[in-house]
Amino acid sequence: MPRLYFEDFPPGWTISFGPRLVTREEIVAFAAEFDPQPFHLDEDAGRASILGGLAASGWHTCAIQMRMLFDAFIGNTDSHGSPGIEEVTWLQPLRPGEVVTLQGEVLEARPSRSRPGVGIVRFRFDLVGATGKPIMRQVATIMIGRHGGAEAA
Repeated sequence: MPRLYFEDFPPGWTISFGPRLVTREEIVAFAAEFDPQPFHLDEDAGRASILGGLAASGWHTCAIQMRMLFDAFIGNTDSHGSPGIEEVTWLQPLRPGEVVTLQGEVLEARPSRSRPGVGIVRFRFDLVGATGKPIMRQVATIMIGRHGGAEAA
């Protein structure tokens, strides 16, 4: 049973969670299956690339963030999915051995006009490395059920 609803995410609400260690093995395994570019598979190829070393696929970085979001709060939220992601910006490479945290903030929250039992929450998430600098930024919208469901209108 979900514990968090639309009303629990007012504008300005923040969350920080993690840490999570990213390993070389997971970087290479993800790349081998989903993004087999050489700089995601091999240290030498990574050093010879613009990335300057082995680095996680940007899509792997997104998947790591999604897992962290689920574990932090979405798994306990009356989530109705997402209509889309407005922005994904990869700011620096995600390296093996990096410990990341995720910082989130609600930018906007409003009731849905077409689905009265649902609210629309726009978030900004920063996946941050050990140096404190963002590795990736994402702006995404999540549809979240309202207390009382359809009667919430």
